[in-house]
Amino acid sequence: MKTTIRHPNYGEITYEESVWTGKKNLSVKGEPLTKITKRDFLTTDNEQWTLKGNFLSGVVLNTGSETIRLTPSIKWYEIVLSILPFILIMVWGNSVALCEIVPIVGGAIGGAVSAVCCLLNLFIIKSVRQIWLKVIISIAFLGVAFLLCYLIAIPILAALA
Repeated sequence: MKTTIRHPNYGEITYEESVWTGKKNLSVKGEPLTKITKRDFLTTDNEQWTLKGNFLSGVVLNTGSETIRLTPSIKWYEIVLSILPFILIMVWGNSVALCEIVPIVGGAIGGAVSAVCCLLNLFIIKSVRQIWLKVIISIAFLGVAFLLCYLIAIPILAALA
């Protein structure tokens, strides 16, 4: 993930974070800052800047004299949209009447499948700006979680019959 903001005093600040490793890079006006520790950087003026937060919680840069928000924190509706697959699978998988209509796997397997869909959904919609697109992506992940749990339930029911 790469974010660039314009600051009135420092100019263009570019922040990069790897989603997989958590490695962070920071540059000001196109010039990379020297990394001291995992979260501390040294500017060309020998000032120490510190990053706080991560991709999901939002990143804040502390320059010593001021605090600059580089990435926004997660919104309440992103959390709600992301936990919907988990809620659906847990409710549907524990209801005998609903499983007679469309059988899905619930319990630990259904919970694991829906949790993976929830996390993938959260990471993807965090990168998207438009709210309508976040809703569409979340509905797609809801459908994917339901379909995967259905496809897992079919061979289990066939083996039991």
